Amino acid sequence: MKRKLLFVAAARPNFMKVAPVYRQLKESSDFDFFLVHTGQHYDSNMSDIFFEELGLPTPNYHLGVSGGSQSQQMAKVIAELENILANLMPDMVVVVGDVNATAAAAITAANCGIPVAHIESGLRSNDFGMPEERNRRITDALSSLHFVSEPSGIENLLREGVGAESIHMVGNVMIDSLLHYQTQFADVSDPLLDKLAAGSFVIVTMHRPSNVDNSEGLLKINELIGLLEKSGLKVLFPVHPRTKQAAAALSFNLGSGSTIKTPPLGYANFVGLMKRSAGVVTDSGGIQEETSFLGIPCVTFRANTERPITIEKGTNQLVPQLDPKKAAQLLIDAIAKPAEDTQIPFWDGKAAERIVEILRQFDFAASKTVGH
Repeated sequence: MKRKLLFVAAARPNFMKVAPVYRQLKESSDFDFFLVHTGQHYDSNMSDIFFEELGLPTPNYHLGVSGGSQSQQMAKVIAELENILANLMPDMVVVVGDVNATAAAAITAANCGIPVAHIESGLRSNDFGMPEERNRRITDALSSLHFVSEPSGIENLLREGVGAESIHMVGNVMIDSLLHYQTQFADVSDPLLDKLAAGSFVIVTMHRPSNVDNSEGLLKINELIGLLEKSGLKVLFPVHPRTKQAAAALSFNLGSGSTIKTPPLGYANFVGLMKRSAGVVTDSGGIQEETSFLGIPCVTFRANTERPITIEKGTNQLVPQLDPKKAAQLLIDAIAKPAEDTQIPFWDGKAAERIVEILRQFDFAASKTVGH
């Protein structure tokens, strides 16, 4: 009997994490794949283009949930998803990452007695001011399968009382996507390349509320951009919808006159440009992973990271005091002397294979609800 797997995706990184698992499931006769797109990223550049590029099917369900507070978004997803679960009756709900829809889907599935599998489980920043940290904790507490991408995930889950039998080191599905589509990156044709010679520019991405939802944070971003440009580097700044809206609400002008500002870029275009860049400053979790795998100097403009492996073995560095001068200098120094060995165990393009094999072995009949 085929098992029904319902995947819930919401934000840009979710799509990249679902795609390699979908490809593996297509080769299996054991499962039927269903996809819910909650709509958290409503900008077409942050959503539709990724389905096209990543070869994901049209979602079976589109909830259209966007805007509002974290609680409002979660409440809408719970209300809509409960009806879907009642009608579809899936054998498992699979969630990815740490967005609001991830936690909301885990809550809904658990309330309906349906087991939850969490891809990218166990990551912790230990900063409860981050909505993502609260979402991770909720999701992992309600999951029956924990698919872990780095050693810290295992340590965190065990410390929190999760049973070892449910924890599986599978690697990083984001790297699966990176490797699968790498030929596309080499063929990227983008007008920006006429302005940006390889190694002559850096990329800045910012979207965390703590960085962009206030004038102080936006002033720091502008100071950082100015310092990088003063060093002789061009700055490419793809502006996240949240950042754009926050700046508009505060009547704030982002970047300088020479900053190359763009809307959010497609996956292939962004990674293609990132591979040609001298380095990256970001507050994104996924970009920390991609730069570490690619060996690109990265400075994370945050006081903490839920991906410590990128600091231990990758190219990543933190800026604990959120000091623009420190961040700029760290990146300039890293560009001058890049990290040498950035290989991370299990980041080998086979995470999705491991996930599907574990799903094949899972005892669905014995796990009708949460099982630590």
